[in-house]
Amino acid sequence: MKLTFAGAAGTVTGSRSIIQSGRRRILIDCGLFQGYKQLRLRNRAPFPVPPKSINTVLLTHAHLDHSGYLPALVRDGFRGQVICTEATRDLCELLLRDSGYLQEEEAHYANKRGFSKHSPAEPLYTIADAERALTHFRVAPFNTEFDLGDGLHAAFLPAGHIIGAALIRVSRDGHSLVFSGDLGRPDSALLKAPTKLREADTLVLESTYGNRTHENEDSFGELAQIVRDTATQGGTVLIPSFAVGRSQDVMLGLARLKRDGAIPNLPIYLDSPMAIDASELYRRHRDQHRITIDECRAMFRVAQMLNTPEQSKALASNPVPSIIIAASGMATGGRVLHHLKRLLPDSRNHIVFVGFQAGGTRGARLVAGEREVKIHGGLHPVRAAISQLYGLSAHADADQIMAWLESLRRNPPKQVYLTHGEPAASDALRLRIESQFGWPVRVPEHLESVEVEL
Repeated sequence: MKLTFAGAAGTVTGSRSIIQSGRRRILIDCGLFQGYKQLRLRNRAPFPVPPKSINTVLLTHAHLDHSGYLPALVRDGFRGQVICTEATRDLCELLLRDSGYLQEEEAHYANKRGFSKHSPAEPLYTIADAERALTHFRVAPFNTEFDLGDGLHAAFLPAGHIIGAALIRVSRDGHSLVFSGDLGRPDSALLKAPTKLREADTLVLESTYGNRTHENEDSFGELAQIVRDTATQGGTVLIPSFAVGRSQDVMLGLARLKRDGAIPNLPIYLDSPMAIDASELYRRHRDQHRITIDECRAMFRVAQMLNTPEQSKALASNPVPSIIIAASGMATGGRVLHHLKRLLPDSRNHIVFVGFQAGGTRGARLVAGEREVKIHGGLHPVRAAISQLYGLSAHADADQIMAWLESLRRNPPKQVYLTHGEPAASDALRLRIESQFGWPVRVPEHLESVEVEL
């Protein structure tokens, strides 16, 4: 059987792996590339195989770097089923519609302001494309095998990371191929720990934090100090945050800080309709996280929810120090861009990134110390303080990945492939696995194909 790494090879985003078994093609994840322009251009390139030749798509989870290309895939000819867990389907209903909306809005804004190099600027896909993609979804429960045809079976195993996130095990005749997707943290305050594997002949493993650990990082202690200092000087704390997963982590942490008196009683705003809707899904899927009913209620009460553009714009005339949580987490689009344009030039403000920033994103440039950034075609000076808190990441770090692999010692994989990492992170994790376990490990190239025993 042939396995092709059509995305997330040598980079973190654009998760796409193609399994070819006879005449059957199965796509594991269908994500958007994000970050550097040469990566984003892959979103506009023809898909590596004709979409109509793909029989089934299996999704590890709903984040756009794993699901966000689906509307284009369906538009261009895919006619099969998209199979995922129930929570992933529910989140994709939010994320894909919102992504289509943002694609249309950004193209409209670019045409209106004339800053696109293309005339006219066209969205990658539309809301209508997203709606069509959603009609292809089918739900499968955790820990239950289902048939893929040609003797292949698959199962979703809980992965942590966000609600609905799954490891995907594809099996046939006693052999198995496992995709980790994004592996959650065992010590997450919000989500349950990822499933430990007992065997896998071939393992495709993420390596986002393959060269660093979250150890001893008191991120909410750091955030509390930032909030106190910023409020004292009359500024606002802006937290660019992924709408799904990270925003809920941040709200839980802020609720605890307020409860403990660690931060002043500032107004907190959640300025993301999608994050608001996603928070409701976290309430609905309570079986997948570990906080109590009372903490769940406190988490959703800590922030004022801003749904409309008018409510978001009204923050510009609010002189009171505050905390604003707004999407997107890497400052690549959405309402956070308007807040950045307003807040970056003022040294009293503080921008706090709460997770990994893919190379080439606006977030990565800000945390690297650039003194001006381009937003909506214009350059904006950076005088506000910039911080990055790694400890809030929903990804397992290098030590946690190594600990997770321990359960495979008795039945070790014949081959491990490392994806979803920048080159330095993937190579560091490769060396650790080879040294500690003695397993064969490779970091595949983009569009590389390998033979897998299955």
